Amino acid sequence: MCGIAGLIHKGKSSNVGGEMTAMLQALKHRGPDSTGYAVYGEGSEGDYIMRLKVAEAEDMNSGSRIHGIIEDRVATVEGILAEHGAQVKAKLAPTEYSLRYVISHDGDTAKMANHIEETEGVEILSMGNGLELIKDLGDASDVAGLYGLDDFTGTHGIGHTRMATESDVDIRSAHPYWAFPYNDISVVHNGQITNYWIMRREMERKGHRFMSNCDSELLAVYTAHNLANGVSLEESLRRSISEIDGVFTYLVATKDQLGMAKDTMAAKPLVLYESDDLIAMASEEVAIRAILPEEIDTYDPYDEEVRVWQA
Repeated sequence: MCGIAGLIHKGKSSNVGGEMTAMLQALKHRGPDSTGYAVYGEGSEGDYIMRLKVAEAEDMNSGSRIHGIIEDRVATVEGILAEHGAQVKAKLAPTEYSLRYVISHDGDTAKMANHIEETEGVEILSMGNGLELIKDLGDASDVAGLYGLDDFTGTHGIGHTRMATESDVDIRSAHPYWAFPYNDISVVHNGQITNYWIMRREMERKGHRFMSNCDSELLAVYTAHNLANGVSLEESLRRSISEIDGVFTYLVATKDQLGMAKDTMAAKPLVLYESDDLIAMASEEVAIRAILPEEIDTYDPYDEEVRVWQA
């Protein structure tokens, strides 16, 4: 029942934060538990943007002690950054339990990220040159307000409204998912993967880590593994149709591409709009009309299992 949405502008930037908020708010009825964004800005050459959380939102109700714990965790993170030679160029704390860093680093980024996540209660949500992954409890207007997303400028983005069915209502179980430690790869998914544990164990044997028990995270790890081994995004999406079992529709974003894949039964809905300079897609047409109120033509790509678009 969850809702997914994505858009990509060809050759230009736009207010993708505001556009994604409008689309996801229109899908609120498909999942009121949490909302997540993966939005892609232009970034600065050589810089990484790191989004992380140092507690769950519900932890903030546990009294004043949590604030001291969070301060200790932040100090530990910043000590690790310094230890690995990362220079913090900017720091923002949108909420008491989340942080955004802009850092420069020319060492082993994966080693540094692993070290950071050894800190109890700390999880890196995303690290990349363009990707910023934001997710929290509540609807799109709540999350956009907390994180200042209404005027985020970028080229493309994907998002998700979640109805919790098989895991907790917390940030860890919310979408999108980033594939640690690969830059700029994110996934949102509607459906169920029935060979999740088989595929997860295979990915773990190959050295990948998982931060949740949500089957959607597998799609991010699977995609990142393929891309890291020279497989194109389009080919990875095609392979997933035969290698992953279940009923699913999912969107994948990279630094400069947006792709979609549907299982062969095409049971999970997706509606598409395409023009010369914009592609928008969502679980329901109402989300596309939230950003394109004029008369438009949309279609259901029921006979297209895979598509990829370039920014």
